[in-house]
Amino acid sequence: MASNTATQDTARRRQELRDFLMSRRARVTPAEAGLPDGGRRRTPGLRREEVAVLAGVGASWYQWLEQGRDITVSPQVLDAVARVLRLNGAERRHLYVLAGLNPPQRQDAEELGLTDVCAGLQRLIDAWMPFPAHIMDPYWNTVAFNEAAHLVLGHGRPGVSPNCLIAFFTDPVYRGRSASWETNAPLVVAQYRAACSARPGDEGFDAVVREVSGLSTEFAGLWGRGDVQDGGTLRKEMDHPVVGDLLFESTQLRIPVRPDLTIVLHNPRPGTQTAQKLEWLTSPEGRRGQMSSVAG
Repeated sequence: MASNTATQDTARRRQELRDFLMSRRARVTPAEAGLPDGGRRRTPGLRREEVAVLAGVGASWYQWLEQGRDITVSPQVLDAVARVLRLNGAERRHLYVLAGLNPPQRQDAEELGLTDVCAGLQRLIDAWMPFPAHIMDPYWNTVAFNEAAHLVLGHGRPGVSPNCLIAFFTDPVYRGRSASWETNAPLVVAQYRAACSARPGDEGFDAVVREVSGLSTEFAGLWGRGDVQDGGTLRKEMDHPVVGDLLFESTQLRIPVRPDLTIVLHNPRPGTQTAQKLEWLTSPEGRRGQMSSVAG
């Protein structure tokens, strides 16, 4: 039964590959492809032979690819075909999947209106107020945070690393407030290893691991265990100097428009006074109370 299902899935994928390539080929005009007679051609779209020549592959090979035959493909050849067919980023990744290859990482700065997307994400986490929320890049560098994340978790404090992993192990203020630090430390390290595994060969992760290993023997010991765990929900207990105990469920979320970024939302645990405390902490009265606490 499993074998039959796999065979059916493969046949369906190859049919989708055939339909996808034919539809993309039909929408590219010869003039757009830069063919000498492009302006005089009456037939829409490119011929298979033209795609093959422009992509630098054999005509028979491209025909077999478009027919969904069981042939060997490489990322380089698929990229050449994607260039000729003028595929956008999402279409290029879809082509990889249909051809049976792992899709490439997004090139978000090129594919998206980066400024508009980031502004929208900032509005999203600001709307999460009065609960803490922040956004991390693939290496867990904080790229945005709301006011509650600053007041409760210390994001944006002078002298604190913007990298969440480094700050977790080196910021004495955060560690002093986190009653769940000892419990969560192994989970945090295991989740970071999972993030590394998702982008093999990325030297950015190696740089972070080297830095935090040199700063924290606790991290080095936990990293040496080799534990791996997907990011998800963590239970956090914070002891804030002004409002006392704050109990959260911290959830990591990924969104299709920016899969290189992770939104981390802190939701008050039910049955606690956390929500009410955060309401007060972020109110004008609460801000004055924190200023008085610091002054005192």
